[in-house]
Amino acid sequence: MFALPASVRVVLAVEPVDMRKSIDGLMALVRGAWGEDVYSGHLFASSPGGATASRC
Repeated sequence: MFALPASVRVVLAVEPVDMRKSIDGLMALVRGAWGEDVYSGHLFASSPGGATASRC
């Protein structure tokens, strides 16, 4: 288990994300669709489509 500082947010996508995208494609999604700064220090998580699988 690990602890996060209170200043770190965990942003979770509510819709599946196409995990075939490169890291640049995923960064573009975070910037464009979510309106977040990828270098903010926050954690961004998404589901690749399955209800039991996740990737951070």
